[in-house]
Amino acid sequence: METIKQLITDGKTDEAIRLLDEYIEKNASSDEAFYLRGNAYRKEGNIRMALNNYLTAMDLNPDSPARIAHNQLISILNFYNKDMFNQ
Repeated sequence: METIKQLITDGKTDEAIRLLDEYIEKNASSDEAFYLRGNAYRKEGNIRMALNNYLTAMDLNPDSPARIAHNQLISILNFYNKDMFNQ
């Protein structure tokens, strides 16, 4: 998992997602793997896949750090600046 975390940090998200896909095939109950895959998708800008992975991680472990990441991402999506409209 440390290697995957480093890949995500380094922006090598395609490789991290590939490794996580392989890991999840064998360890479908690993909330950490879904959380990390959510982080990789978020870094790529694929918000839908990030949220889906965070939700799966939270289903597997309600205390997963995915809950915080999910809530932060939802807050970002819900934010808007009314002053920027109609310009």
